[in-house]
Amino acid sequence: METGPKWKQEMDRPRLKSLQELFGVPKPVIGMVHLWPLPGAPGYSGYGMQTIIDNALRDMEALVEGGVNGLMVENMWDLPYYVGADVKPEAMAAQAVAAAEVIKRVSLPVGINVIHNGGIVCLSIAVAAGARFIRVCILTGARLWDTGELDHGCAADLLRKRKQLGAEDIHIFADVDKKHSVAFPGLDLATHVEWTEFYGADALIVSGRMTGSAPKVEDVRQAKQLAARPILIGSGSAEENIADFLQHADGVIVGSSLKKDGVMHNPVDRERVRRFVEAVRAVRETSPARL
Repeated sequence: METGPKWKQEMDRPRLKSLQELFGVPKPVIGMVHLWPLPGAPGYSGYGMQTIIDNALRDMEALVEGGVNGLMVENMWDLPYYVGADVKPEAMAAQAVAAAEVIKRVSLPVGINVIHNGGIVCLSIAVAAGARFIRVCILTGARLWDTGELDHGCAADLLRKRKQLGAEDIHIFADVDKKHSVAFPGLDLATHVEWTEFYGADALIVSGRMTGSAPKVEDVRQAKQLAARPILIGSGSAEENIADFLQHADGVIVGSSLKKDGVMHNPVDRERVRRFVEAVRAVRETSPARL
C-alpha cells in the first residue's frame, strides 16, 4: 500500500518490490558475460570489436541454454581498472556496443557492471544498450580500491543523472562491503547496508575479498537481517555452496564457477551452468517465498 506524500510515492515508485518482479522467479541466477579486454586495455591486442562480440555471444548462449534468469555484461578483463569517471571513452563505447548485441538476442533482463565503480558510466552504457539494471560498486560510503584509489559513493550524481535521462526504469543493484576493496575506517556492514538502502538501491550485493572469493555465510545472514531490500551473492558462489547462501540470500550473481574447469578466463561451460541452476531450483522448491 502506498504511503506518504505524493512526492515520496513518486520517488519510490521505480524501486523493485522483489527480485521476482524483474526476473520472473524467486532466487534468480544472474550469469556473468565477461567481455574480453576492450580497446585501450593492456590485454587488448587489436582483435577488433567483432571478436569481443562473438565471444560475448558464445558465453551468453551457454548461460541461457543452461537456464539462468538474467545476464550481466561486465568489463572483467580491462585490468588494471580505472575508477569512476576515469573510465576511458573508448572502453565505455565498446562495452555499450557489445552489451547491445547481447541484449537484442535475449528476452532475459540484462544488466551492466563497470569495474571499478562506473556509476554514471555504467548508467550511460545501460541507457545506450537498453539494459534493465546496473551494478554499482560503491553507491554510498568510502573504500580503498586494490588499485590504490580512495573512492566514495556516487548516489547523488547517479540518481540525478538517471532522473535527467528519463531512465528510472533502470534498477540499481549496489554492493555493500565490496570485493577488491577495504572499507574506510568506521564503515561496518550494518552502516553500509543502512546508507545504501537509504539512498535508493533496489537490491544489495554481498561479496568476498576478490573475484571468485566467497563471502562468509554469516555476513550474508547478517546483511539479510539488517536489510529491507533483497540480498544478492556477488562472488564465490558454486554448485557446492549455493544452497547454504540461498538460505539467507534472495538471488545470486555468478561468473567464475560457471567457466570451463572453474577458471575465470575460460569460456562458460554449459554443463556447469546447468548443474548450478539445478542446485538453485532445488533450494527454491524447499524455501518459503521471500523478497
